[in-house]
This record gives sequence, C-alpha cells and structure tokens, in this order.
Amino acid sequence: MAEGGGGEGGAIGGEMKLEHTPTWIVAAVCSIIVLISLIAERLLHHLGKFLKKKNQKPLFEALQKVKEELMLLGFISLLLTVFQGAIQRICIPPNWTNHLLPCKKDEGPTSGAEAHFRAHSFVGAGARRLLSESDFGSEHCSSKHKVPLLSLEAIHQLHIFIFVLAITHVTFSLVTMLLGMIKIREWKHWEDAIQKEIKGDASRKVTHVHQFEFIKDRFQGIGKDSVILSWLHSFAKQFYGSVTKSDYTTMRLGFIMTHCRGNPKFNFHKYMVRALEADFKKVVGISWYLWVFVVIFLLLNVGGWHTYFWIAFIPLVLLLAVGTKLEHVITQLAHEVAEKHSAIEGDLVVKPSDEHFWFHRPRIVLYLIHFILFQNAFEIAFFFWILTTYGFDSCIMGQVGFIVPRLVIGIIIQILCSYSTLPLYAIVTQMGSYFKKAIFDEHIQEGLVGWAKKVKKRKEQKMGTNNTSIEEPSANIELKSLMGKKDPLIDEGKSSHGEESML
Repeated sequence: MAEGGGGEGGAIGGEMKLEHTPTWIVAAVCSIIVLISLIAERLLHHLGKFLKKKNQKPLFEALQKVKEELMLLGFISLLLTVFQGAIQRICIPPNWTNHLLPCKKDEGPTSGAEAHFRAHSFVGAGARRLLSESDFGSEHCSSKHKVPLLSLEAIHQLHIFIFVLAITHVTFSLVTMLLGMIKIREWKHWEDAIQKEIKGDASRKVTHVHQFEFIKDRFQGIGKDSVILSWLHSFAKQFYGSVTKSDYTTMRLGFIMTHCRGNPKFNFHKYMVRALEADFKKVVGISWYLWVFVVIFLLLNVGGWHTYFWIAFIPLVLLLAVGTKLEHVITQLAHEVAEKHSAIEGDLVVKPSDEHFWFHRPRIVLYLIHFILFQNAFEIAFFFWILTTYGFDSCIMGQVGFIVPRLVIGIIIQILCSYSTLPLYAIVTQMGSYFKKAIFDEHIQEGLVGWAKKVKKRKEQKMGTNNTSIEEPSANIELKSLMGKKDPLIDEGKSSHGEESML
C-alpha cells in the first residue's frame, strides 16, 4: 500500500481516503443517501396526514412513536460512529477475552489480538475487514501488550444488529396489529345484529340461568366441578373459538350495564377498536427495560449454552399463560352468575371487576404482550442477521436441531398472538372495573382534559388560600370520572350526574 494512500498504488492497493476520492463518487453517494432519507421522511409525513384526516389519532400517535424509535436509532448510530475511535483505544489484557465466548476457540497458540477478534466473532467474523494494518487503536494497544476492547468490525456489526432488531420489532408489531384487527372486525356483524334486535320495551321474562348459552359453554361444560379442569379447558379454548357470539353479547351487555346503563345502543365494538388502537402506541415502542433484556441475552450468548434456543420458549410460555388467563376471566364471569342465581329476569348480565386479573391490574396483560412481541422479534432478527452476515454454518447459528424449533416457535407465536391473544385482550380487558378514555369521542376527550385541568387548577388555588369550598368534592368526582371511574353513565351527551355535556 502506498504511503498516504496517494497515487495509483494507493487507489489500487489500499483504501482510498476522502481526500483522494473523486468528487463525483462523493456527490453520487451522498445524493442517494439523502434521496432515500427524504423519501422515507415524506412517506411517514403523508401517512401521518392521512391518519389525521381519517381522525385516527391513536394510530397517528403510534406513528409518532415509530418516529421516536427511528430518532433513537439515529442517535445510537451517531454515538457508535463518533466514539468508535475512543472505544478502540480502550485496552484490556488478552486473557480477559478468554471468557464467555460465543464460539469456542480452536486449540493451539494464538496471539492476543487473534484471540480477541475470535472472541468477538459474534459481531465481526466472516464479514469484510474494516480494521487496517495501520489502525491506531490496534497499534496503541499492541504497544502495551494488550488488545482493543472492541474491534472496528465488531462495532460496525453491532450497529447493524441494533438497527435490524428495531425495524423487525416495529414490522412484527404492525403485522400482529393488522391481523388482530382483521379478526376483531369479524365481530362487527355481531354488534350490528345486536343493535337491530334492541327494542325500547323488551319483555323481561324469567329464564333459568342454565338455559343461557353463555352459561352452557362456560359453566356447565368441562371444568364445572374442578379448578384444574377449568384451567385446562381455558388453555385449550384459546386455540379454537376463543370468543363466541354468546361471549361477545354477554360481555358487551355487562360493560354497558356497568358503565353506560342509560345508553343500551352504545357501540361496544367501535369503542373496543378505539381502545386497542390507543394501546398499540405502547406495543410498537421499545421501552428501556426491553433494551436491558437485549443486553442480558447478548451477555448469555455463550458457546455450548444454546441460550437462544432456550429463550425462544420464554415468549411462547408467556403467550400461552396470557391466553389461558384471558379465557379463564370469561369463565369466572360465568361462574359468578351461575353460582349466585338460579333464574334471571331479562338478559344475563355479568359484573366486570379488576379482581379477575393478575394483581387486580388488567394493564399487566398489555405489558406482557409487549414483551412477547419484542422477544419474538429479537429471535427472528438475530437469526436472519446471523444468516446474512456469517452464513447458516456459523458456529453462532448452532446446530440444525436447535435452529428449526426456534423458527417454528416464532411462527406459532406470531399466528397465535395475532388471531387469538390480541383479540382476546381487546375484549376481555374491558371487563375491568374501569373504562378507558376511548369511550368518549375525540372532541369530548379533548374537552374533558381541558375541563379537568381547570378544575384541578381551581382546586389548587383554593387550597393555597386555605379556603374550603363545597365545590371541591364535586371536583374530585369529576376528575375520577375522567380517569375512568364508574361514575359517568354515557347517555348520548349526558354525564353520570344527569347534567348536559359541556360540549
């Protein structure tokens, strides 16, 4: 290689520096990168305008969350690029690189640098070699008889993996949401049929509780007299007919009679879809604790442990547990009614309650689904990254007997979560003690938020002057109503206290 990279020798025998690179190459590469970036930015911008035009604020907020993740990725990329020189100048003893290796080293004497680069094969081996012979970091550490903390090639591949992981997670979340919404929209004809059947003066005949189809399916069948059989039935139920028409009709009526008794024609399906769209904003993001899991999994990727095979079962077990619990909540609702009543006048009404959920918090289910989708995306992203970077026969890829089950498990999780668990979550979590703000239309939500802020500010001003007011108890009630308590009874623009809506 010619010194300084100049002349024909520098252009042919080594890497061309920017100062010796033709300007048309620099301009062409920059133009392509800028063009691709602008196209992506414009597509996201127009998608956002389309969602706002269609009054899809929850999906618009989810899109904003995706933009935040992309901005975070850009910042990570910037940090890795700016500090790669500083990272290379961090030197460690060669024997430190002999522990927790993703691939077992070959027997025989090797130099410290060779051992180190082999130790980092999970992010560097098999790809093009970015570290040149004149690399300052390598020479700096070699003069001290040490090795760099991380090679330039390792930093490059780690950068790519983080980007692939984030893109895969967002893509898988979108696919899961779309497939789940397709399944949920199949229930719309049930809602339409119920709306047509509702009459103002419906006869309230007395019916034996065991004659209701909901009770027949959920109480009189398998598991009536055995808790174990009841849980086993709930486990199997998530794989076929997870939600039937009788389930939907009963839970819909239970929700309306608890939260909006004055409006029997309340569109429960529309509310459920809006609530799920609002929750999607949480699912599509990558929270800090998910990045912690990524670091832990990378740490445990030790040769011979087959870590990525065993962790593939974590999201599968969690998904099955979540599906079983959601099915069991429906069963519990049936048991409560069947055990308290022998006959019922009118329609069967169940009582929503947070007590049916883990730790009395329905939202825990959403966090578990978030983790499941991310962990599954991590498995798939890691597989394809290794496959495209190092090949199928790489030591990190593992044996075929460990690879195929991981892929099968990933596909099962994606299908089951899309067509069973997510629709179950959408309807069953409405059986909690409180409703979600999606029960209000968009303009009413904005009005209530402003109203609550004014009430809170007025309350703080009164407390600051140490004056008591009879309006304070009502202010607390109004704030609780906004937060989703059971006080408001939505009746076509009227509040729970019978007052006309402010809007």
